[in-house]
Amino acid sequence: MGANLECINLVKSFSYSSLPFGCKAFGVGITPMKVDNWLKSWNCSIRDIDFLLVLAGSLTAEVEGISAAGATIDSRRYTAVADAELLIKGPSCSRTWPLPPLPAGVSPALISHVASKLLALKPRVLTAGLLETPCLPHIAIDSLSYGPAKCLSTGKAMDLNRVEDLWEKGIVMGRRLCHPLLLAECVPGGTTTALAVLTGLGMSVGDLVSGSNRVPPMRLKNNLVAKGLASSDIGPKSHPKKLLAAVGDPFQAVGAGLLLGAREAGVPVLLGGGSQMVAVLGIALSTIDSTHRSDFVREIAIGTTAWLAEEVIVQPQKQSSFTSLIKTFADFFNVDLLGLSSGLRFHNSSKKVLRDYELGFIKEGVGAGALALLAQINGISCQTLLEECEIAVDQLNNIG
Repeated sequence: MGANLECINLVKSFSYSSLPFGCKAFGVGITPMKVDNWLKSWNCSIRDIDFLLVLAGSLTAEVEGISAAGATIDSRRYTAVADAELLIKGPSCSRTWPLPPLPAGVSPALISHVASKLLALKPRVLTAGLLETPCLPHIAIDSLSYGPAKCLSTGKAMDLNRVEDLWEKGIVMGRRLCHPLLLAECVPGGTTTALAVLTGLGMSVGDLVSGSNRVPPMRLKNNLVAKGLASSDIGPKSHPKKLLAAVGDPFQAVGAGLLLGAREAGVPVLLGGGSQMVAVLGIALSTIDSTHRSDFVREIAIGTTAWLAEEVIVQPQKQSSFTSLIKTFADFFNVDLLGLSSGLRFHNSSKKVLRDYELGFIKEGVGAGALALLAQINGISCQTLLEECEIAVDQLNNIG
């Protein structure tokens, strides 16, 4: 435990590793052998994986300045359904929901679509707590009448019965899985609910959790979290479900259930994203006896983009904020945890909306990093991913 968390480019450091160029492994207790075992598992199973995308909503996203996943409050109300439509239907099809305007860049759902199409994956979409219904096949985990969770600052984000229902439905679905699970999400405002959950669990991560803004509004996020936790009736020993009811969002309840059920079924899990996935894993681990936590995480990894994995939020941090978050998390729960980032970069793109990723305007979402990573370990080069993303941008512009 407590091994150096420094990002390791295994291609350069370990010649016997088969991680593609540019991909990096980071985490606590990580060895080349563990990474190679992970690669074998996912490389052999790629055509059979279960790819689940959970769309959810929280009124936290309507706090002015909290999120850039849509440049306006109104647009953030349909970000999740628009991103899902881009992922499933692709950029060349007419859309029911336009992509929300962004300060810069283009939705990471474009990367997710390109990678999943190259891998011939068929995503399944789950919904919980949306204001709008996706115009594509999906599984509604709860009724549209529930709507989004309340803003976490209220300390009463969701009814406990709703959390328990979402949790149990997630467990049932997870238990039925027979193939490796790739779990992704789209929840505007989700990094702030993730910060609230991780803080509520007892971790000091107020300067480690990023967001969709180019410069995350850390003071605003931490003030909302402090207000929400102070307004709630939870204590240090409250059940994680009560914590979710106080300051969480519907995805976290479904995701924790899915994770618990999937591991009960014995399938490996790749959590595609950033702080939301760390929060979901934390909620799940909090329900497990400490003696079983290491076994639980043994076949779990977090996959993300290079943009998130390399981001430093607060200077003069020497390590990236996300890798420091992973270390804090692993030390808190006394477990080893593998993180992986894809090698996809857009420095040389001819498209400004893609180069904007390199400026920090877009970092992660809709499982973009995990999907690009899976594409790479299955023989698809970063150059191919880049070229296909550029074609997709042109297609989006033509439809627009």
